[in-house]
Formats: sequence, C-alpha cells, structure tokens
Amino acid sequence: MTPEWIANSPRPFSRVLVANRGEIAVRILRAARESGLVGIALYSDSDSSSLHVEVADESIRIEGDNLEKTYLNGRAIIDAAKSCGAEAIHPGYGFLSERADFARDVESAGIVWIGPPPKSIETMGDKISARRLMIESGVPVIPGEEVPVEEDADHLGNLAISAARVGYPLLLKASAGGGGKGMRAVSEPKALRSEYEAASREASASFGDGTVYVERQLRNAKHVEIQVLCDSHGNAIHLNERDCSLQRRYQKVIEEAPSPSVTSDKREEMGQAAVTAARSVGYVGAGTVEFLLSSNGEFYFLEMNTRLQVEHPVTEMTTGIDLVQKQFEVAAGLSIGLEQHEVAQNGHSIEARIYAEDPSNGFLPSTGTLAIWREPTGPGIRVDSGVREGDQVTIDFDPMLAKLIVHAPDRRAAIRRMDTALGEFVALGVTTNIAFLRNALNHPSFVEGRIDTDFLDNSSTSDFQGKEPDEAVLVVVAAAAKRLGLGVASSVSADSEDEHTGHRGDPFRTLRRAFP
Repeated sequence: MTPEWIANSPRPFSRVLVANRGEIAVRILRAARESGLVGIALYSDSDSSSLHVEVADESIRIEGDNLEKTYLNGRAIIDAAKSCGAEAIHPGYGFLSERADFARDVESAGIVWIGPPPKSIETMGDKISARRLMIESGVPVIPGEEVPVEEDADHLGNLAISAARVGYPLLLKASAGGGGKGMRAVSEPKALRSEYEAASREASASFGDGTVYVERQLRNAKHVEIQVLCDSHGNAIHLNERDCSLQRRYQKVIEEAPSPSVTSDKREEMGQAAVTAARSVGYVGAGTVEFLLSSNGEFYFLEMNTRLQVEHPVTEMTTGIDLVQKQFEVAAGLSIGLEQHEVAQNGHSIEARIYAEDPSNGFLPSTGTLAIWREPTGPGIRVDSGVREGDQVTIDFDPMLAKLIVHAPDRRAAIRRMDTALGEFVALGVTTNIAFLRNALNHPSFVEGRIDTDFLDNSSTSDFQGKEPDEAVLVVVAAAAKRLGLGVASSVSADSEDEHTGHRGDPFRTLRRAFP
C-alpha cells in the first residue's frame, strides 16, 4: 500500500529497489522503511548473506560472478526491478549512481529514478563541460585549460603549451572522472609527458574516456563542499558546508560540518554559488558542489557530485534534515518543503571512515573474518555500517566497513566524542585504520583547524603510528583468539592495529568489552 505522504504526489511509488550494497544500501533501506516504503535489496552471489539483504523487506538476486555482471550491469538491474515490481530505483553512491545512460534507461523503462535528471549528470560528469558552464554562470573556477586533442594533431605539444600557460605546479585531471582517478600532480615540465600518459590510461580504464585537462594546483587549500537540495518546482537551497580537507591521495578520510575555516558570510557566499551551479544544470534532488578554499579566502569550483555523498550524515546531524527522505520526496515530484532561512546549523559533527586496511603497509586492503565487531554507542554517536560480526571481508568490494559519526555542541567536544568512540570501536579479525584515525584526529594541526588537502600526503605514516602492545596485552589477545579458534598471529596483528596503536589509558579496556 502506498504511504499517505506520497499517494497523491505527481509520481507515486511504494516499492524501491536499492541498486547498491554495503553501508549505503543499509542506510537507504532503513530510510525507505521509515518512510513507509518497501525497500528491496539487490544482491550478487557473494553478497547473499550480507547485512543489506537482512535489513531489506525483500531481496532479489542478480546473477553473475563479477561487478560488471552484477552491480554495474544496468540492464540486469532494470530487469530485476521489473521482475519484483519495484516502481523506483535508488542508486546510492558509486557503481551506476552517476551514469547518465543508466538513469535514462531507468526512466525509459517507466521506473522512477531517485536522482537528478540524466542531462544534469551528463553535464556535471564531464569536467570540461562543467567548467565551461560554471564560467558562463559566474561561478569562480580554478585557472586551467582544456587540452585540444585532434586527429593527427600534436596533442603532447598542445599539452605542453597549455601547461606552460597555466603554470607549475599543476594537476592533470580526467574530464570524465572523480574520486582521484585519472589525476596526477606535476611539479615540473620534465614529468609532464609521463604523468599525462599515466593519467590518461587510468581515466580510460576507469571511465572509458582518456580526455585530460590541465588545472593549476592550489597549495595549502581546503576542500569545502556545499550540500544542495533542489526540486522540480524550481526551488533550490543549500544545507551549509562540509570540510573534507583531511584526505589521502584525493580520498577523504575525516569529514566535518561546519568547516572551521568558513565564516557565516563566507558560508552564504559559497552557498549561493553552489545554488547557482545547481540551477545552471536544472538540478533536481540532493547533490554536492565541491570547492577549494584558498589560504587567502578565495574559493573555486572543483566539481559537482550528482548523487548522495558518503559524508552526508554530518549534514544531517547538524541540520536535522534526512537527505534520503528528501530524495524520496523530490523523486515523487513533491516540493522540498524548506526555505533557505529555515536551514539550521546546530552544533558540530565529524565523520570517520572505518576501512579494512593496513596504514603501516601502504594502506593495503585487509581481508578476513570479522570475529569480533563491537560498535560504540552513546549520546551523539551514530554508526552507518554495512557489516556485522562473522562477516567475511574480501577484496571483491571497497574496503570501507562503516562510517562513525558523532555530534556535539562544538568542535572541541565533537573531537573528544569521536576519539572516545573510536577507542571503543572493536574490530577483531582484520586490520583496520581505527588507530590511524585516532592519531590523525588528535594531531595538533587537525585540532587547531589547520589541515589542508596536502597534509596527509606530505606527512610520514610514522607520524600516525603509536606504540606496540606490551607482552601482557599479547597474552590476553592470544587467550581470546584461542577461545575463538582464531590464529594467534592474525588476531594479535588486528587488535594491535585497532586498539593498542596510539591508545591512551587502560590497554585492557577494549579487550574486556570485547570478551566479557
């Protein structure tokens, strides 16, 4: 039965297929249930016992043994939606969420697409087209140039000319890309050709398009993004900013809202620029306009993410607005129901991404069984997780296990709450980045709000490593591992990384929590 809030909407639907997996699928499925909608999980053979399948009201298998045949197979996903009677598809983030062709196919099949118009995705997905449009719309862009690549033309010569005009240091960026793929920093002319070829190859492999453009590299800049929300009735607002400056190789590590570097006047200025950017492409739904904020306070358009962001919870925690619920409403043709002056900015929120990876070994992914998984709880603590105890962590998918989000009255209190919550997070069986996150969070530069986008890449990982566990701790871990039937070496390694590296206070506290 269609819930009352949506029954009389222009595009009513009651059954939503979530074309994703992991923590974001769980997040959307729970929001669907709260909204009175039927949430349907999609799963591959390797995901048949995953948490998102358990959480869903219904589930449907998509046959295949790799991503191309399953979560990246648009035709199979649409067929699955039809077979289970799904009237709408939510793509989450990643996978097919920013594929304009998939969005078009969904709409052509008579299914509601919970996302922006395909044309908006297409325009903003091509960084060169987006850049041209922003210039036309008066949104400030980073100085840069397109590289003419014509048949039989000397594109390497054109590249060198463009690079010389833009100036070093510079970035080579994939036109069709995002997430740091197809991006290379070049500090001097002699490295230009090799880095261009590497960027173009990676762009071709990741996005099927090797087009690269040249952009000046801003040093000591902060990554500040604005959440926007638009509907099909012409309403568009922003929901304040998030600061994502703590990142490694263009991948975000810790995000927060509000930014410690943005004043109320700057927030309004950047917010209006983001709304202008969204309006310029006829945007509908939730999206994010990303900017670089220079050390002198000037900001420049970076890109627009035409989907829900990984870090959307910090905006939800500080504004009280459920972004997934708003996506449902807007997709149904309803108004966003908010005006700009009604958007609150309450307290401070921080998000940390929990990965199965080894910071001491080049952040290589870690695999194994989550023998012990204890999420922290308490006031102002939220965990968006895609796993539970006993799950297998493999190399088949992204190694992000969960997102830990905290909210507190101010930034210092939020940092303390996050540090406490990370200290109480127990993941035994795989190596995680929890200790790395704690040490980064407590670094004086982060505490004082002086982080820029180059901070982690210019720091040694040894700056974020702590002490090895003492002999008594190893004995306790070994005993616990024996009780669980685990190998002692792997268990000690996992717990050493998670709890004891850089841990302040009682080294036995988490072990007592894990093994009562």
